[in-house]
Order: sequence, then C-alpha cells, then structure tokens
Amino acid sequence: MIGVDKWYGDFQALKNFNMTVGTGEKVVICGPSGSGKSTVVRCINRLETHQNGKIVVDGVELTDARKSVQDIRAEVGMVFQQFNLFPHLTVLENLTLGPMKARGLSRKDADERAHHYLERVKIPEQAAKKPAQLSGGQQQRVAIARSLCMEPKVMLFDEPTSALDPEMISEVLDVMVELALEGMTMVVVTHEMGFARKVADKMVFMDMGEIVEQGSPEKLFSNPSSERCQRFLSQILQH
Repeated sequence: MIGVDKWYGDFQALKNFNMTVGTGEKVVICGPSGSGKSTVVRCINRLETHQNGKIVVDGVELTDARKSVQDIRAEVGMVFQQFNLFPHLTVLENLTLGPMKARGLSRKDADERAHHYLERVKIPEQAAKKPAQLSGGQQQRVAIARSLCMEPKVMLFDEPTSALDPEMISEVLDVMVELALEGMTMVVVTHEMGFARKVADKMVFMDMGEIVEQGSPEKLFSNPSSERCQRFLSQILQH
C-alpha cells in the first residue's frame, strides 16, 4: 500500500497510508477503536474503495477494473469478526462452493480439498452439520478453512476473535498460529497481544488513520517510542 487515502464523506479514515508486507511475513495491526485498522484490510480486498494511492498484491494493482478485483480476491483470503457462513448450507457445502465456482474444481476435488482443510482446523467431524449447530469457535474455524480452500497467497483477518466467548478464542488462535508457522502471509487486525508476540514479524500501531509506530513485537512491547502506543499497550496488557 503506497500513499493510500480513504474517506467516508468528510471523514478521512486512512491518511497517506504506507505498508509493505513481504511473502511469508506476518503483520499484526493494532490500535484503538476507530483508528482505521479494519479499513486497511477491507481496502486490500476491495470491500472498500480507496480514493488515492496504490494497492498492489502479488504484482497486480487494485483498480476499478472488474478483472483486477477478481484477480486479487482470488489470491486473498479474508476472515471477518462475524463468520459470514451460508446458514442453509452444510459446513462441507460452505467450503466447496468457492473452489467449484471460482477455481473450476470438480465436486470430488472440492470435497477432498474441503476435508483436508477441515482436518487442518481440527473439526473434520463437523462436515455434515449446518453452521447453527456449531459453537462460535467452530464456526470461525470453518470460516478459516473456507478461505484456505481457495488456496490464497495472503490471508487477512479482521478481529477474528472479537465476537467469540473467551474460552473459544484460543482454539481459533491456535489454528492461526499453526498457519503462521507454516509460512502463510498474514495481515491480522487484533487485540490479542499474546498472539502478536508469538507470531508477528512486524507490528503496526495505528491511530486516526495513520501509522504511529511499527517494528518488531519486542520493540513495541518493551520500548514503544510514542506515548500513544505506550498508553494503548498498557491498557490492553492490563486486561
């Protein structure tokens, strides 16, 4: 992302935003509510349209052209706060729909891939159930598996544990840690600082649409240079 500006009416959500994510890199974005964190990941996946600047994913620049949006969405998986599963479909059907429609997989190949990724997120026995029969943590793991079924090059996570009960958070974070350790390129918006400490190559602290500070988890946790970042982390780490 180079010099990205994003407005909602008169409100500027991102101000000359610059961020580079290398292949295999894990970037955790944190900051107070309303700082623009979710807007960053939503712009990368074209769920929001930026007004100025450039967003380039794997050599493809994101433009208004439909093909550019499709090309980028094909390589970028997204996991939201809410699970966004189709309630009328089984878990297996939720996972096979994208690969069959967008990737042209046969039902047999799509089923095989879906079962593989359900194993990966440790809920293979839930394939025949509907989302409403699952816990929140299980639904979020299905959502992660659904993104993985598209075999993306980058995974975006927008506060993936914020809608979960506390006891379910670790089961989702465990899956995300495994993904990170396997080398997936990840951009994660989260307040889960234990996760950030464990997997992040780089942390980005945002406030008011701008990057205030970025660096390794060690640097941000032990020696943040900005007073805003110090204050934010002290509040978060108290909880």
